[in-house]
Amino acid sequence: MAPPPRKRQRRKPASSTQTRPHVRAPRPAAARPAGPADSSTRASRVLDWLLQQLPLRQREKAHDYLVLTRMDRPIGALLLLWPTWWALWLAADDFPPWKLLIIFTLGVFAMRAAGCAINDFADRKLDPQVERTAGRPIASGRVTPREALIVFAALLVFAFILVLFTNKLTIEMSFVGAALAAIYPFTKRWTYLPQVVLGAAFGWSIPMAFTAVTGTVPPLGWLLFIANILWSVVYDTEYAMVDRDDDLKVGAKSTAILFGDADLPILGILMGTLLLAMVFVGQRAHLGWPYWLALLVATGLFAYQLWLIRKRERGPCLTAFRHNNWWGLAVWIGIVLALAMK
Repeated sequence: MAPPPRKRQRRKPASSTQTRPHVRAPRPAAARPAGPADSSTRASRVLDWLLQQLPLRQREKAHDYLVLTRMDRPIGALLLLWPTWWALWLAADDFPPWKLLIIFTLGVFAMRAAGCAINDFADRKLDPQVERTAGRPIASGRVTPREALIVFAALLVFAFILVLFTNKLTIEMSFVGAALAAIYPFTKRWTYLPQVVLGAAFGWSIPMAFTAVTGTVPPLGWLLFIANILWSVVYDTEYAMVDRDDDLKVGAKSTAILFGDADLPILGILMGTLLLAMVFVGQRAHLGWPYWLALLVATGLFAYQLWLIRKRERGPCLTAFRHNNWWGLAVWIGIVLALAMK
């Protein structure tokens, strides 16, 4: 008997969800590596715009270097810039020479970037264990420790070249500033007062500004330097309060840990002492009413910061830290207007 004829199988129509063989699925866009949790969204967008013409590989590497030097967080550079400008205006008793203004402004950004590079090198084993810093370039493996040291050295050389256009005393003092910038990141291993060293490092531009303008550092310059140390302890303690729990786990030290439950009253005392120091600055510099009005505004800003951190929550503490940019700006405006009206 002949075999029955085979039935032709009907092909099922392709489902609308199936991908046709000749149609390629679109490739997902290359995602930028996750950055630190406290990066500024606006600054990050600016960096992306500046680097958009570079090839992808070079663009990613350049972005990592910029994040390493905190160009995605300009707040730190501004906190260093305001005291430098205070000193330049007070040393000149008016608008400072353009040459020195440019040198010190560029130097501020170079030294802050160098300090960030050496800081991440020093914290390369701690940062991966801290929620806020786990996305930093070294901690996440996007930049090697050796690359960070090269960036640090290059920025120091650039800053030193800038200082060469000043005078001999300022050049000699720059070595102290470089040493403070290099030492600070390691102080959190052996002291609960790294914020004091940070204040000295961030404020060393103050005596340098006076020597560049006047050739010496008068008592006013040292008073302003001490005031800046107090300010640095205030804002960096607010910053350290964000990481306090993580720092306790990994063994890092800070004033936030040292102050403990007394952090809010101690910060209030430090703020009051800083304002008193700035009163003495105004008296010695014979500043007029715009400066005193600025100090009144600064007092209100400090009161707002204390209100922000009253519950010691991470987000508000970080906001209070960033809020110090307005404090420094308010004082600078007061100095500029008071000197202009002399």
